[in-house]
Amino acid sequence: MPPEEGPMIDRASPSDVAMLAMGSGPSLSQRAGAVLVLEAGPEFEVAEAMASLADRIRSVPRLRRRLVPLPFGCGRPVWVDDPRFDIGLHVRRLTCPSPGDERALLDVAAAVLTGPLPPSRWTATFVTGLEDGAVALIVVLDHVLADGIGGLALLAALVDQAERPAPAGFPRRPPPLRRLAADALAERLRALARPRAFWRGARAATAATGGMRPEPVARCSLLRPTGGRRRLAVVRADLAAVRSAAHRHGCTVNDVLLTAVTGALHSLLQRRGEHVGALSVSVPVSVRRSATSTDLGNRFGVLIARLPVTGTAEERLVKNAALLAERRKPAVDGFAAGLFGPMFRLLAAIGLYRWYLRRQRRIHTLVSNVRGPEQPLAFAGATISQVIPVAVAENGNVTVTFEILSYAGTLAISLIADPDGVPDLDELTARLGDELARLTASGAA
Repeated sequence: MPPEEGPMIDRASPSDVAMLAMGSGPSLSQRAGAVLVLEAGPEFEVAEAMASLADRIRSVPRLRRRLVPLPFGCGRPVWVDDPRFDIGLHVRRLTCPSPGDERALLDVAAAVLTGPLPPSRWTATFVTGLEDGAVALIVVLDHVLADGIGGLALLAALVDQAERPAPAGFPRRPPPLRRLAADALAERLRALARPRAFWRGARAATAATGGMRPEPVARCSLLRPTGGRRRLAVVRADLAAVRSAAHRHGCTVNDVLLTAVTGALHSLLQRRGEHVGALSVSVPVSVRRSATSTDLGNRFGVLIARLPVTGTAEERLVKNAALLAERRKPAVDGFAAGLFGPMFRLLAAIGLYRWYLRRQRRIHTLVSNVRGPEQPLAFAGATISQVIPVAVAENGNVTVTFEILSYAGTLAISLIADPDGVPDLDELTARLGDELARLTASGAA
C-alpha cells in the first residue's frame, strides 16, 4: 500500500529534545515505564493478549513513529511514521525465574528497563511464571516519548476501558523539508515576539531550582558515581491514610511523601555514621493536568528544595510544606527542561553534561510523583491488580531515586538504586516503610 498524504507536523518539543540530549550518554538513556500485574485467570492467553496489544497501539500514533533529525534551518526533530515498523521488535514474552515472587519480578523489570530499545523507543514485555498464576506486563518508554502524564495517557489508551477510535492511515509521508523550514521559521518569529515571556520563564525556572549558583549540598555517601546497573524495590502505602495525614497538617500528599523519603534517607545515613542537616531533592512538576494518546511528549518544570531532616516528623512536614509551596509555582511557570534545553544539548554535544552529572552537588536524590487512575483497570480481560512505576536515567552521582504512582487507592513507591552505591537497599526500603507508618499513624504526623 502506498503511503498516504502527510500528517500534521509532530515536532519534538523543547523538553523532548532536552530529554534526548540528557539521555545521550554511553551509560543509560532516560527511560520510564510501569509494571502492570494482571490477575490472569485460567482462560487468560498470553498470545491473545499480545495480539490485543498489537492492535491497540494503532490508536497511539507515536508508538509507530521514529524521531528524525532535520537539516539546519528546519527546526527540532520530528516524529514520522516508520514504514519498517515491526511489532515483533517491541512486544515479547519472558518467563520469570523461580520462585516467581515480587523480588524476582523486579529483577526482571530492572533487566528490561536497562536493556536495548528498538527504533520506535519502546517495549512491552509479558512476564509469565509468577506466583499465584499472575502475569505481568512491563512497559518501557524512552523518556523522549512521554513524561509521567503522557505515560498515563498511553496506559489509558491500551486498557480494556479505552475507546477504540478508527486508526489513521499508516504509513503517512513525512512533511516536506520546505514545510518544516517554514514552520521552524514561524516558531522562531513567535519566540522573538515574546522576549519578556522567555525571560520571565527563565527567572522562574532559576528560582524554582535554587538559583544559578546555589551553595553546594552536603557531601555524603548518597553521592558517588553510578554505573549502568539498577536494582528495584517497592514500598506501598494506603492513599487514604496518606491523604488524611496531609489534611491534618494543611499540606499535600506529595509533602508527606517527600518528608518520608528524606526521613528514610537521613536514617540510613545515620546508620552509615554520617550526619547531614538537610537533603536536596529534585521534583518534576507537570505543567499540564492531562494528556491524550495523540499528545504525549514532555511538559514539566523542575523544583529543587533542601528539606530539613532534623526535628520531629511533624516539624519536618510543616517546614517541608512551606518550602515546597514556595518553589512549586515558579517550577510550573519556568518549564525548566524546555527553557534550558539548548544548554543541555550543547553540554551533551561536547561531552560536558555527563562530566557535570558525575560531579554535581546540587541534589541528593530525585522524587517523581504521578496521580494515577482511582479505579481498577483491566487489560485483555484481566484486572490490573497493581501498577509499579519504574524509571532509569544517567544519574551521574545520584545513587538512588524514587518513582511514585497512585493506583486504585494504593501508592506504590519504587526505589531505583545503583546496586554498588546502595548495597543496603533492603534496609532503606524498610526504613521508608517505617517513616510512612509514623507519618500516617492516627494523631501523629
